[in-house]
Amino acid sequence: MTENSTPRQMLKGLLQGIPQARPLFLPIVFSLGAKVENLPLREFLGNATKISNSLRQIRSHLRSDGVACYFDPYLEAEALGAKLQWQTGDQFPAIQWPQSAEKGELPDGLRSPEDAAKSSRVAVAVEAIRRLKSLLRDEALLLAGVAGPFTLAARIAGLRKEDAARRENVSDAALELAAATITQIASKFVEAGANVIFIQEDVIPKLSAEDCEAWASLLGPAINIVRFYEALPVLQILDSRSFAENDRVIFGQNWDCILCPTLAASAFTASEMIPQPEFANRGMALSLAALQPEASAAEKFLELLHAFILKSRPAIVTTAGDAPATTDIKFLARIWEAVRS
Repeated sequence: MTENSTPRQMLKGLLQGIPQARPLFLPIVFSLGAKVENLPLREFLGNATKISNSLRQIRSHLRSDGVACYFDPYLEAEALGAKLQWQTGDQFPAIQWPQSAEKGELPDGLRSPEDAAKSSRVAVAVEAIRRLKSLLRDEALLLAGVAGPFTLAARIAGLRKEDAARRENVSDAALELAAATITQIASKFVEAGANVIFIQEDVIPKLSAEDCEAWASLLGPAINIVRFYEALPVLQILDSRSFAENDRVIFGQNWDCILCPTLAASAFTASEMIPQPEFANRGMALSLAALQPEASAAEKFLELLHAFILKSRPAIVTTAGDAPATTDIKFLARIWEAVRS
């Protein structure tokens, strides 16, 4: 592929396993749209018109390869029947299930994965993708996110982050329900026109080779349905520490997706972060803190980022989750220039 290939041509190449001349720059910039529309995040998440209008405005300033159509880490939990208890401002909500259960156990009264995919807010996400597909046509790739099996299973079972970091605390029943739900919702997104699906794991526990194989098997149906629609599945591991604890067993799997760990602060000079040729389908996610460096450090950051990309040749460059509403779009655009050049 030439350096002048369109994002869709590059996507097609990646699906065929063909290395590209440069990475796709796919930052997750979604909730910033609520600030553009001057809406509380809760209202923004339920309004496909406001979502599509604001993201189109952001697109006019950030000419990245993709537009983040819908990213909400609590979408699947609500779709399964949880009540979201919103705090003041734009803080993320607490989760309350319809019937209480012991920690680690499945609550009663949950919807089926098929019914979850028909929930009202999944319908909003689908409509936002359809509208942006119509508005942007082939100008940019359309991105959407779903929770990973470990992440959603922990929310279903009411586990805190530190509890979810131990594999024995996450039940097989919760993982199987989570994986089936993710597959159903991802299917809705690609049917609507999404080109890239991020499967986002907040934290993964310490995994044996057998545990990792089981995890990959749970992810298989979602990855397969995304690829069936000629969209790109990206397995994003947001916590750099838990990825580092599992990198050997993760790379021991034959993944049919882009692996995308978060880049730790020291990664630019750490040779172990440079993927070997057999791991060519590897992306990188910039930590959210890196998106807002002090002015005196910005130039050095961009210089190191450019050098790291030239050395490691990632397939995509993204962000470790949704960019905060305080993110400077002009600085993101400068990161885009560092990636593209």
